[in-house]
Amino acid sequence: MAVSQGTETYVADIAPVRARGLSYTDAELEEALRGDVADVVYDTAGTTAVADLLASVATTEFESDELKRILETPPAPEDWRVGEALAQVFLSQHRNSHFPWPSSRDLRNPVSSPAGTDLVGFSESSDPRFAFGEVKTSGQKEWPPSLMYGRHGLKKQMEDLRDSYEVRDALFRYLALHAKGAAWEEKFKKAAASYLKSKTNVVLFGVLIRDVDPLPDDLKARATALADACPADMTIELYGLYMPADSIATLPKRCKKQEKVQ
Repeated sequence: MAVSQGTETYVADIAPVRARGLSYTDAELEEALRGDVADVVYDTAGTTAVADLLASVATTEFESDELKRILETPPAPEDWRVGEALAQVFLSQHRNSHFPWPSSRDLRNPVSSPAGTDLVGFSESSDPRFAFGEVKTSGQKEWPPSLMYGRHGLKKQMEDLRDSYEVRDALFRYLALHAKGAAWEEKFKKAAASYLKSKTNVVLFGVLIRDVDPLPDDLKARATALADACPADMTIELYGLYMPADSIATLPKRCKKQEKVQ
């Protein structure tokens, strides 16, 4: 099931940066967690592809059962991983973006955190361009929460995406390595062509997942700072997605795997 567009609770735009706060009911959150968000968290598409790839390899009932056990028993997700999936589905469904390679596929250790930018993909338009996103999930009762700051905070990460060719070039290479033969190869090529013409012609997203009252203080300072010296052909959008009070800690338990590998 889809992630609702939510109810807009504040506008903190600082041109050219878009900054919006959106609130969600418990019913809207529950619906999202039962559908598309769970599919992203548990990488349903990837699991199905691996099962199809290895179907002919598992030649005995024991081997088939073992393959099914491996693929159907992922570790319970952390709250931040569910928050990242919420942001990904929201941006895909409401901001015309596509992030084809889940960061969970790059983990060597299932309980580790992936390094680098959270969401890497492109816009789903007739003239695709790269879309990069950072996501933070917080249950703190502060406005803004502390994870906005520091070396790995949203402030620094968004500024790096805006200012650093090296950061964006690395994401270009990362996506290129996965594009060959993929269903989205042609869209990647179009986005790559736009990037090579202008390395600032990208879309940047910053998403904050919270379970407190929506206040523009969460995004206003970031929008102001990011608007400063924003390249003319770069799009920057910030979103605060506000879940019901005290719901962040419940996300791992409520986000359940929907399908089993056949």
